[in-house]
Amino acid sequence: MVGVATGVVLAVVRNRPGADTSAEVVAVAVDKGAVTLDVATTGTVEPATTRELSFAVAGTVEAVKVRAGTKVKAGQLLATVDDTDAAGDVDAAESTLTDAQDRLADAKDSAASVTASATVCAAATTGGNGGNGHLAAAGTAAARAGEASAAAGTAAASVGEASAAVDAAATSCTTRGYPDTGNDSILNAQQSVNRAAQAVDKAEDALDGTVIKAPIAGTVVAVTGSVGDQVSSGTTFVTLADTYAMQVQADFPEADAGSLKVGQTGTVTLADHDDALTGTVVQVDPVGTSDGTLVRYGVVLSFSSPPSDLLVGQTAQVQVRVGEATGVLRVPSTAVHDISGGNGTVLVRNGSQSAQRTVAVGLRGDQYTAVTDGLAVGEQVVRSW
Repeated sequence: MVGVATGVVLAVVRNRPGADTSAEVVAVAVDKGAVTLDVATTGTVEPATTRELSFAVAGTVEAVKVRAGTKVKAGQLLATVDDTDAAGDVDAAESTLTDAQDRLADAKDSAASVTASATVCAAATTGGNGGNGHLAAAGTAAARAGEASAAAGTAAASVGEASAAVDAAATSCTTRGYPDTGNDSILNAQQSVNRAAQAVDKAEDALDGTVIKAPIAGTVVAVTGSVGDQVSSGTTFVTLADTYAMQVQADFPEADAGSLKVGQTGTVTLADHDDALTGTVVQVDPVGTSDGTLVRYGVVLSFSSPPSDLLVGQTAQVQVRVGEATGVLRVPSTAVHDISGGNGTVLVRNGSQSAQRTVAVGLRGDQYTAVTDGLAVGEQVVRSW
């Protein structure tokens, strides 16, 4: 839809002392091309990951293998403390574990012996009345031995002794019940072994904690002590940065932050690099911070191909493309006024006259504004008015 205010003639007047009261109107042709919109700010180069490393035990620093600026590999030794006490604790814990294991073995041997006796008693009481009779098997044996005694007097005496022993065993089992198999002793011994094993693990962890090794490859950015210092457990001693995955941290004003999204591309310009580096937005903070007058939102950009000589903390000029349209009808952004509800006003130049026309606008970029309706390629519009 095109609205034309006919018969409107515009004379551009410049009120400059000593200059001509009228100036030439500059008109440009409507064409097709790209419309882009970028937002820019200043940021800081930072490592993607920073690790604060400490000793797991307190002690005296025995060796420091690195200093700030040292590049290290994953697993490389960085610093150590005296491990005499920690090594002694491991020996003591292992000795306690050995003793506990010996006691457990003794308890199991004892339980096996008692279990064998219980089996005998179980067999002894099976043939009796309510568990109080003679052994059925032994009684049968005695009867057979009695028959044999008719043929041999000596065998009769042996049978009498065997029968008496069987009666005594049966009486003992039925009077005292089945013997205790010793399961409680095994349980207690096993619990002692478990506690001792845990103590060994803890002591070995403490011994491992007398050294600091690099968990990742990177650059040491700080060392807070030296040989001979007393250090506490858990206090940061070495700060290690992953300088192989650098990024840029930047703060954008509220007016620009609303158009920023993860995945958008941008450029990062550094003072010591001639060419701009390509970056990608990987994080946009959902909550801004205020300095009392302006709210800013943190944004992180990762380098597509980070150079190896990036410096932690160096300043970077950041520009992120938040809008782009290609192959669209466009006019200079200065040519469009009174934009509201997707419409704006331009001055269409026809010979020496200019007439206002309402046009539909799309993306309003840094240099050009897209026109979606109301103009045709080749028409002349006043560039600035």
